[in-house]
Amino acid sequence: MDLRNSNLLERIEHLGRISEDSGALTRRFATPALARAFASVEGWMQGAGMETRYDAIGNLIGRYEGAKADARSILMGSHLDTVPNAGKYDGALGVLLALAAVEGLHEQKKRFPFAVEVVAFCDEEGVRYQSTYLGSRALAGTFTVGDLNLLDSEGIRMADAILSAGGVPDMITSSALDPSQYLGYVEAHIEQGPVLENHNLAVGVVTGIVGQSRIRITFTGHASHAGTTPMNLRKDALCAAAEFVLEVERVGKSTPHLVATVGELRIPDGASNVVPAQVLLTLDLRHGDNAIRREMVARLFHNAEAISQQRGVSLDWESIQEPSAVKCSPAWTRLLSQAVRSHQRETLFLESGAGHDAVALSSILPVAMLFVRCQQGLSHHTDEYAAPQDIAIALKVLDDFLQLAAIQFETLS
Repeated sequence: MDLRNSNLLERIEHLGRISEDSGALTRRFATPALARAFASVEGWMQGAGMETRYDAIGNLIGRYEGAKADARSILMGSHLDTVPNAGKYDGALGVLLALAAVEGLHEQKKRFPFAVEVVAFCDEEGVRYQSTYLGSRALAGTFTVGDLNLLDSEGIRMADAILSAGGVPDMITSSALDPSQYLGYVEAHIEQGPVLENHNLAVGVVTGIVGQSRIRITFTGHASHAGTTPMNLRKDALCAAAEFVLEVERVGKSTPHLVATVGELRIPDGASNVVPAQVLLTLDLRHGDNAIRREMVARLFHNAEAISQQRGVSLDWESIQEPSAVKCSPAWTRLLSQAVRSHQRETLFLESGAGHDAVALSSILPVAMLFVRCQQGLSHHTDEYAAPQDIAIALKVLDDFLQLAAIQFETLS
């Protein structure tokens, strides 16, 4: 086995042990656990011949120079933050694959007409502040400065969290990349779905990433005694929410390629003998066609209003995020698929139903993505797993991709 593969597997295990929680993997944005993971990755980057730096929000970037010091760059990488009780491969694998590709160049003392920069994003999942892509949006120049006032579950303001982690919240706009200095962005990531496994293929090439609508919804009725309030006089917020949840399922099942999920449902101050006064829930809606997604959001909003009026409760509907569907660069996708063809019998093209940092970077750069097969399609789960032989193929694909990019540099630039 290539020594780089052995190192990569050891590094996955190492990062998998760095967590806020004992017995589970959790690394949220701007936490000491994430800082420890960054410190490890920074050391590995420097060992691979890269100069490293942190930007104002806390992204770690390593640069491996090209044949000329002022060369434009290919940006590669992914994120190091995780969801609670996460698996070891989501995000981290993409960072470590990119790092290993550079490590191979450094071992061979090889330089290309372009530099290679590896980025480890500080936040993609959006767990701590319910706002995704914080790191990649900072690089893309689309970070929402108002987000600095968001509070986490402990009441800590985002700006204060960034400051305590060594960042400079007032300077986040300075993190934005100059697109003229970059050729594009390439991200390797576990598939987080079963398609590659069903086709018995190690890797696949992504053609696009679905758009998402994330919405926070509150139904507010009236609290009353469960034993003394007649059924026909109740203003039960939970019954309204339950009816809406089933409507979400119906719309999701009746619209091709749409996925619709109520992932959180909470009853503040709930008690067994009280008619629920308020229910808070989240709606996650995804589709590859922005127009269809927006049409379904509007339909569900109309349905929620109708349910509220019928049951005598009020409705609050707050759109949290609306990242549009992204199409991967045809030129970069062709180059990536050409690299894949050397290492497996066919190139499978597939759409990503999950969001990735490539979504944010696509606003300023051509983007491409390589998916790596994951066992049973499991992700955001402790049993998340990518086989060593699949990881080895993914690394060879990235090696070949960089070689092909060097050969076709004139057309890419």
